[in-house]
Amino acid sequence: MGSTQDEVEVSYGVSNDFFKLWLDERMNYTCALFEDTENFSDNFEQAQDNKLRRLSRFANIGPHTESVLDIGCGWGANIEYQALVNKVPDVHGFTLSPEQAKKCQERNLPNTTATCDDYKTYQPPRKFDAIMSICMMEHIVSPEDARSGKAIELYRDYFRRAHEWSKPGTYFGLQTITRCQVPRNKKDLDDLRHATYVIFPGAVTPRVEDIIVATIPYFEVMEMHSMRFHYRKTCEHWLTRLQKHEALIREKWGSEVFEDYDRYLSTCITAFENNWQSLHQYSLKRLD
Repeated sequence: MGSTQDEVEVSYGVSNDFFKLWLDERMNYTCALFEDTENFSDNFEQAQDNKLRRLSRFANIGPHTESVLDIGCGWGANIEYQALVNKVPDVHGFTLSPEQAKKCQERNLPNTTATCDDYKTYQPPRKFDAIMSICMMEHIVSPEDARSGKAIELYRDYFRRAHEWSKPGTYFGLQTITRCQVPRNKKDLDDLRHATYVIFPGAVTPRVEDIIVATIPYFEVMEMHSMRFHYRKTCEHWLTRLQKHEALIREKWGSEVFEDYDRYLSTCITAFENNWQSLHQYSLKRLD
């Protein structure tokens, strides 16, 4: 069910130094939020912080918040934001990637714990005041699971766990890529297949309607935003930064790595432009 640790290692284990070359300073590997929705001309670092600020609001994080859990915390961008910007006194995050967990721990953040765990076996140290998850849901369902009709039951189990890990009244700030239309051109299909099976084996993006149905009976959808063009611009930033370091990447990690990621990010730009993929953010409230 979903991505195994070996498959997650394919997606995130190339090298922390490799991803650091083309991600932002905090190492967000997720969609930024641009305030300039006409030209998307915002500073990229600020746009990534805008995303974390909005999702913090969606999770109802404020001076009253004693603890927050980040499900699928990546390299630690969000747990850093919660510890240093929102000053939450007890921050927890976990990821299935050993390399990502290592980077989180190297940040030496105050009042923060980051572990390498699978959400299906995670044992929380406490009930949390706020839950967040930023583009982790793509790893819950595999392409095979989706084809066999298991998606909603697997997403519902994920929301059940988040409900069990949280206190009554908790809000959940959620962000995920979403699957929309299917292209009909063979090259486009091949490019999407490459992204799915080479870059993110074992993963598939959810459909919006599946997420909405799966929240029941655990969470109520309070607010939802579509961010398709924001993700297109995010991928343009990533591709430009990747290509800037082409020579170094080819020398240090090999030409195949550069070419795979160049193709993948180019495909993402096209996918978000043509509505094959989108990006949605949600504010969910725990049903008690």
